[in-house]
Amino acid sequence: MKTKNNKMIGFRISKGILSVFFKLFFHPKIIGRENIPETGGVILAGNHRHIFDPCMPFISSKRRVDYLAKKELFSGIFGWFFKLVGCIPVDRGHDNTLAKNEAIKVLEEGKVLGIFPEGTRNKTNDILLPFKYGAVSMSKKTNAYIVPFAITGKYKLFNNDLTIKFGKAFIASSDLDEANNLLSDRIKGLILESSKKSGK
Repeated sequence: MKTKNNKMIGFRISKGILSVFFKLFFHPKIIGRENIPETGGVILAGNHRHIFDPCMPFISSKRRVDYLAKKELFSGIFGWFFKLVGCIPVDRGHDNTLAKNEAIKVLEEGKVLGIFPEGTRNKTNDILLPFKYGAVSMSKKTNAYIVPFAITGKYKLFNNDLTIKFGKAFIASSDLDEANNLLSDRIKGLILESSKKSGK
């Protein structure tokens, strides 16, 4: 109970600080926040190009977001932050049964999990990298909703084009290939919609 309370306190403190920081310097636009269910297990799944990307769903959701994060981040300069908010460490390239089980537990407890289906930052010119199956697999196992999101624009001071847009929620079908393609198509569509509106 104490650990859960600490996580919630850490979330509220860090969310407050991040929200003020982002509003002051990046002026992010948040679109479609009403698409995030107010109760029950939810997976927020979106594109990933910048190290700050996890902060965007974090400050956009009214609910606490538990994030899957590569274990290297926990020993870096911002390691304290990832520990404070209760992120789940993932050792990429190795057996991550414990991390997966913890993520599923988050959803089974009716909480919100943040994940980047690309598995890593996209440093290419492609809109999206091929998706891993984690998001749709966990949705199928737990009956949790997936809410796709797209982050567009740049983390440039006072640039005013940074946007996160949330799409309609859905639950993954039993056909994981079909569900993964649907998730990819929806995120790609959100990216293109936001880019078109910004004139890029």
